Amino acid sequence: MLLGIDVGTSSIKGMLMEENGRILAISARNYDVSFPKPNYAEQDPRMWWVRLCQVMGELQRKCPRMKEDLQGIGLSGQMHGLVAIDKEGIPVRPAIIWMDQRATKELEEIKEKIPFSRQGEIFHNQVFNGFALPSLLWMKREEPDLYERIDKIFQPKDYIRYCMTGEVGTEESDASAALLMDVGKREWAWDVLEILGIRREILPPLGHSWEVAGRVTEKAAKELGIRAGIPVVYGAGDQQAQSIGNGAVREGLLISNIGTGAQVSCYSKKDWYDTKLRTHTFCHGIPDGYTIYGAMLSGGMSLKWLKNNILNVGRFGGLSAMAGETAPGSDGGIFLPYLSGERTPLMNPGAKGMFFGLSIEQDRRHLARAVMEGVTYALKSSLDILQSMGIDAKRILASGGAAQSPVWLQIQADILGKEVQVCNVKEQACLGACMLAGVGCGVYGDIGQACEYLVSYEEKIYLPNQENQSLYREQYVKFQGLYENTKEFL
Repeated sequence: MLLGIDVGTSSIKGMLMEENGRILAISARNYDVSFPKPNYAEQDPRMWWVRLCQVMGELQRKCPRMKEDLQGIGLSGQMHGLVAIDKEGIPVRPAIIWMDQRATKELEEIKEKIPFSRQGEIFHNQVFNGFALPSLLWMKREEPDLYERIDKIFQPKDYIRYCMTGEVGTEESDASAALLMDVGKREWAWDVLEILGIRREILPPLGHSWEVAGRVTEKAAKELGIRAGIPVVYGAGDQQAQSIGNGAVREGLLISNIGTGAQVSCYSKKDWYDTKLRTHTFCHGIPDGYTIYGAMLSGGMSLKWLKNNILNVGRFGGLSAMAGETAPGSDGGIFLPYLSGERTPLMNPGAKGMFFGLSIEQDRRHLARAVMEGVTYALKSSLDILQSMGIDAKRILASGGAAQSPVWLQIQADILGKEVQVCNVKEQACLGACMLAGVGCGVYGDIGQACEYLVSYEEKIYLPNQENQSLYREQYVKFQGLYENTKEFL
């Protein structure tokens, strides 16, 4: 029996799975993001652990033999953020997560000291708010006392693994996504860190996603309700874990993931990146592999905002039903989903959201559909760049909360112009974490073998509708023009 844990932005999830892929139990516990000041986004790492203990209790109730039969644990987690602990292993402050936009001064400092071309050579990415590097420099400038207390830094899933094993460490996929790593060399970017005055000793050891990082301690075992000594692998960032869980471990497959944020991505054997740094290239959780993708900040979050703050609708399913009751194109309504600034391809922390083209005849149904379409237009902006790099595929594997909406799946097929299919296992990040645990424990020979055993897809394939495609192409031009023609007013 294998356990996959996903430390997400909105919840922590656990999935128990037999070696043959049979899902035994799934549990999740939700939590919120704290916005203590404008442009701030934080979470208390200790809350993740509390919620995980609750998840483990429910898994034990659903599957009483978990304690006896559990062989290995893998992890996945939200990327880019900053968790800083002291010598006692206690977080010195709340985690600064990927949605955060506070480090504007620090971005300017980095740009002054690290030329744009050099950022590409080392990071394969443009430095941006919400990544660990500028957040760490912000701490150094604004919270010097807390900064001096830092013993080690890592990512959210790494904190959970530390609580489980007492071992400090991270791995290549999350380290590269923190913008602290030389992606091509797959090692810490020591020269850059020296230029920026970051202490070498706060960086943890680097491992591989599938390697055993430590074993469950007696203390953690009591809190989690499992045996001590169970091996725990390093795990991977959620994007890479989802890629593995979707079976997208070879070139020629694209993934569209719409969770709290949203991404369109692919696996690559080649170490390459967009020279204009409009997309991301990070290390993969697969040996010597890379993931190339576009990422937007407010994907599913845009729909959650509409649900909670505007329409006061109880369930996401209700929004999906509303969207399905109106025609493609939302009767001319267009939504810019830039509620928290935007990453690729705009790389603009000051970008703002907008509804445009509303009329008296429109109602909440049009707003719901316009949000789904706007998020998908934003993904298309990144997909266009991937295609210009020579990355393409006939089919997209959809994942995240949006994959549970047939309406949104058809919207993706129509706007992205690809066939869309969904994995049979809904929690792909948890599944990817289980696979990594299985490889680390010797259950599977490698990731490819694990995918052959465990990954399957729903029979239904969403095909692009030509009439809808024509309409959406016109709307997409307007969508792009709206941002370009209004950004000077932000």
